Amino acid sequence: MITSVLVANRGEIACRVFRTCAELGIRTVAVYSDADEDALHARVADAAVRLPGASPAETYLRGDLIVKAALAAGADAVHPGYGFLSENADFARAVADAGLTWIGPPPEAIEAMASKTRAKELMGVEPLKTGGITAGDLPVLVKAAAGGGGRGMRVVRELSHLDEQLAAAGAEALSAFGDGEVFVEPYIEGGRHVEVQVMADAYGTVWALGTRDCSLQRRHQKVIEEAPAPGLTPELEASLREMAVRAARATDYRGAGTVEFLVADGKAHFLEMNTRLQVEHPVTEAVFGVDLVALQLRVAEGEPLDEEPPVARGHSVEARLYAEDPAAGWAPQTGTLHRLSVPEAVRLDTGFTDGDPIGVHYDAMLAKVVAHAPTRAQALRKLAGALERAVVHGPVTNRELLVRSLRHDEFIAGGADTGFYDRHLAALTASSPDPYAPLAAALADAHGRSRFGGWRNVASQPQVKHYRTEPDGAEHEVRYRHTRDGLAADGVRVVRATPALVVLEVDGVVRKFDVAAHGARVYVNGAALTALPRLPEPVARQEPGSLLAPMPGTVVRLAEGLAEGVTVAAGQPLIWLEAMKMEHRITAPASGTLTALHAAPGRQVEVGALLAVVQEDQS
Repeated sequence: MITSVLVANRGEIACRVFRTCAELGIRTVAVYSDADEDALHARVADAAVRLPGASPAETYLRGDLIVKAALAAGADAVHPGYGFLSENADFARAVADAGLTWIGPPPEAIEAMASKTRAKELMGVEPLKTGGITAGDLPVLVKAAAGGGGRGMRVVRELSHLDEQLAAAGAEALSAFGDGEVFVEPYIEGGRHVEVQVMADAYGTVWALGTRDCSLQRRHQKVIEEAPAPGLTPELEASLREMAVRAARATDYRGAGTVEFLVADGKAHFLEMNTRLQVEHPVTEAVFGVDLVALQLRVAEGEPLDEEPPVARGHSVEARLYAEDPAAGWAPQTGTLHRLSVPEAVRLDTGFTDGDPIGVHYDAMLAKVVAHAPTRAQALRKLAGALERAVVHGPVTNRELLVRSLRHDEFIAGGADTGFYDRHLAALTASSPDPYAPLAAALADAHGRSRFGGWRNVASQPQVKHYRTEPDGAEHEVRYRHTRDGLAADGVRVVRATPALVVLEVDGVVRKFDVAAHGARVYVNGAALTALPRLPEPVARQEPGSLLAPMPGTVVRLAEGLAEGVTVAAGQPLIWLEAMKMEHRITAPASGTLTALHAAPGRQVEVGALLAVVQEDQS
């Protein structure tokens, strides 16, 4: 019987596994990098072991150190979580060789399925040969052979870009999974990403726990997932379940796994099998009323599953809350997460708590918010409302995008495909700030100030403050007055003004504004504003053509032959930054000559750092 589990992972999934272990009376052990010393998962575990490493990103890929940590802490089992080493057969063997219980499928099943190239061969699907791709094969999708989560994936629509994208995908996959192997497959436009959750024991029982639709994706990484997948015919759904069970039986699978398909034109195309728990597993748990982690532990202890799975009930939807700016190319954001809470009616899975820093070393996901209801329409409404009322004070997030996506007509109708954000991103990220939010921020700040310091006999001389709404950067001037009766502003009646709550009557409607200030950053009903100084601060002048780092991160590589004095073309990729486990290209703003180059592989840069300068060709 398992008595102590080490989770070979971090953040949200580590906390998720610890929660089930605690409920079952199992002791928990965390591992952490130097960057994660004060992280939530390291604090909530019963014991924690530091993993030394050359860099925070590499630490969790050191299987030898993780096995040593498990033995040192007295753990008798290892749960891999997802990502990192979760689909590494050598790590699974090392765990077993050390006398520990591996909470996952057999190494042989991982080898058969965790490599997407071998999995396709097993399922009778032949990947394209990278050396023989022609223009007639386009578009194609470059994918990492190991791992998942959208890392190491690139769509190629022009043959001249293939070599570049193969290199980029390989570098990203190597950084994320320790394996740089990539392959190429046809890219099917307008397809839906549908998957089947499987659970198998050592006695031949394989459950197919329904379907999930994970089609709303950005950069090939899932954003919103739901179960069951809407709009599938009974015949197609049965076919998906049958293929998923066949894939599990073909490898003598045990434990939790997910078989993924691309559904287009009423047909299912096998993509891969993830030999681990998926990020989106909570929607299946909600619909089937199961705890998949508890089932993993049960199977690892040699217990059998029931002959038939539980009956599905209702509909569940999950949204991934990311620290990123969708309107700025999904750029990841860093800073302090001052406050995070959601209504009790929904489930929150997170690896953060109030006051935690959001750094550059790991994935940008802050939390998963999950709703369950009797019908799909009710689940969508419930989740959208919960996200709208959530308190998220910190870096810019995709919260507004999630709310708008859940309320979008195409998504509500069911059957949205993986191109959803390509078609609708501009509308979903259009700025629509509340025009009264800056006034509420100013009135909350003004509350309690001395009347003699603010009240003026000359009514035409109001107090003036300036705010910038985030992330659109629009600046707003606010005017209000201190009067004998309290604070006042034109066009509204100030009903109440405190540092935390402002109540205004606007056109006969009383509106409430919750206000929270963290330094110069102010949050009004969840919307972020920055209080601007009375006198503008001097701004360093940048030379025209300057390329600045859009985010903190690490320079991973430069374009071949890039050096001062070379000629570059507008839009040409010059520099690649890695931030939060994803690569971001910095391109030439115009055709011209590279007159300065400050970037070098391995260099850590802060947001706004000068990377290079391109002098535009005036001819």
